[in-house]
Amino acid sequence: MHDLTQGSISKHILRLAAPMAAGMVFQTLYYFVDLYFVAKLGEASIAGVSAAGNLQFIVMALTQILGVGTMVLISHAAGRKDRVDANLVFNQSLVFAAFCAVLTLAAGYAFSGAYMNAIGASAATSEAGASYLRWYLPALALQFAMITLGSALRGTGIAKPMMIVQVFTVLLNALLAPVLIAGWVTHKPMGTAGAGLASSIAVGVGVVMLWTYFLRLEKFVSIDTSLMRAQFATWLRILKIGLPAGGEFALMFVMMATTYFIIRDFGASAQAGYGLGSRIMQGIFLPAMAVAFAAAPIAGQNVGAGLADRTRETFRSAAMIGSVAMFATTLLCQWRADWLLQVFTSDAAVISVGTQFLHVISWNFVAQGIIFTCSGMFQALGNTVPSMISSATRVVTFALPAIWLSHRAGFELKQMWVLSVITVTGQTVISLLLLRRELNRKLNGVTARVLAPEVVPA
Repeated sequence: MHDLTQGSISKHILRLAAPMAAGMVFQTLYYFVDLYFVAKLGEASIAGVSAAGNLQFIVMALTQILGVGTMVLISHAAGRKDRVDANLVFNQSLVFAAFCAVLTLAAGYAFSGAYMNAIGASAATSEAGASYLRWYLPALALQFAMITLGSALRGTGIAKPMMIVQVFTVLLNALLAPVLIAGWVTHKPMGTAGAGLASSIAVGVGVVMLWTYFLRLEKFVSIDTSLMRAQFATWLRILKIGLPAGGEFALMFVMMATTYFIIRDFGASAQAGYGLGSRIMQGIFLPAMAVAFAAAPIAGQNVGAGLADRTRETFRSAAMIGSVAMFATTLLCQWRADWLLQVFTSDAAVISVGTQFLHVISWNFVAQGIIFTCSGMFQALGNTVPSMISSATRVVTFALPAIWLSHRAGFELKQMWVLSVITVTGQTVISLLLLRRELNRKLNGVTARVLAPEVVPA
């Protein structure tokens, strides 16, 4: 365990955020590597895999429930130097992860075809996406174990092992993708199905690596089969914190699915351009997300230790660092967004849609970074309901007006991107007001706890 209740807050943020950002970059490369080779198959395949990939938001919502709840409870326990409770939460989260993985596979194979038929711009798009999902679902199911193990480490202030695993698995995926998608060496191309299979194999290897790390090296929390009989009281503790955080990601899926539904009438090129642009945007968000992810366990341990001033300082430092990073990416998108798209495709229509999307949407990057930081702080404070409320306001202010606009004469895609910028700005204001209230409610009058010395086996 790394004690985050002492030392420079800014240094802690940078120490944790750097490997987290690297790991998240490589994690995102899973999708980009697949997309690079899938793009060679044509716009229907790009649109299909992009649309199918949005199911990842549902899984991310579920993994957020588990991951956030686990990280927060373990970080609080670490702040209190309570190893017994940390171990209980960790082992119960592993049982919960196994249950969620089985549920994901069952639901995925039952409904993925219907999902693709509902949002695909053409029969070819739907078939490409469904083929990808059939082989990608095991990777989605294994994400529960991956996130649980990584969240436990994050709660104890450790980030490097997860980064190493993510780097290795992405390199493995990059090796497998051309072999399985394009048929290099084997001369048996699987197309979009190969993209899904490559990711599933790589994630499986990553889970094995992390499991081995916990068995051999981790000391503060450890795998203990005697603690793996389901204890629903602990599950409820995880769900109380994690459910609103998962709801936040579910709302993101609703907005993404709404956008795909609206633009499908513009054809596969529009869906492909938005798909590429949105994935690039997600990659651009990684520095700010890493800062927010780093802030959560830092603030969490200080909340557990009753250190109110350090908790508030964590937000100020994280918001400043994240804003600087996001302003730099805004300038990049305003300058040459087309360069980012040309890495993946030479299709002029796809590049045109994606470039327009990034030019407009980049004006909300700084605001989005602040929203991420607020979400991390809500997690640290053990109450993620305000974060979900903030996201829910965007469903009302963006999704409903976007549907209304799409039925008006002269509707253009740019109108939807401008609407997104306006609504993200509004969400930022709401997040900041809710965070100020929550900080005052949780921290006013709080005094530092007198902690027993930490006892961890050598």
